[in-house]
Amino acid sequence: MDNPPAMSERLERQIRFLVEIDRLKAIQRRSLLIDGRRRENSAEHSWHIAVMALVLAEYAEAPVDLCRVLKMLLVHDIVEIDAGDTYAYDPSGKVDQAEREAAAAERIFGLLPADQAAELQALWQEFDAGETAEAKFAHAVDRLMPLLHNFHTEGESWQAHGVDQGQVEQRVSAIAAGSRRLWEYADALVRRAVEAGYLQAVPGNADQTHP
Repeated sequence: MDNPPAMSERLERQIRFLVEIDRLKAIQRRSLLIDGRRRENSAEHSWHIAVMALVLAEYAEAPVDLCRVLKMLLVHDIVEIDAGDTYAYDPSGKVDQAEREAAAAERIFGLLPADQAAELQALWQEFDAGETAEAKFAHAVDRLMPLLHNFHTEGESWQAHGVDQGQVEQRVSAIAAGSRRLWEYADALVRRAVEAGYLQAVPGNADQTHP
């Protein structure tokens, strides 16, 4: 058998990065699969929210570059390879989350050739900042997906971690910046979860002002 052609340094770095990000498949999230069989991993989450953005793009609050949204959603969780998944309702985990994830982004994206490293780092930072129309819509679907998982597994993860209605409402309120229509859906789903007993109610929440 002939020897394979030697790789250029650029291709070698690209392949090294692609091999490295396979590790994202081993990062377990707190959300159960919708059929409840097991917890999802971060690679599955990234794929699912990218498809979600593709399907729901018509509800973006402002016109967006969908390709840029998809890129952000596919790369924003790669940092969890080093930083781990920080549970949305764990305040202690958020104390050093920014530092852990910034260091992870520097290392992992740094495996790529300089131009691609800079592009992916910029996309990751754009998502993290949440200021552009694309980042706001990407955040909207990223917040909506775990809500769907929790609702369709009858709140198992919420109950296991003592999460209540107020915490979930605060979490999903960020959806409104990226899509008012998706926030309205999410808000109604939270209320349905409370009514069904999936989520612990907080007295007086019905009177609070929403986004």
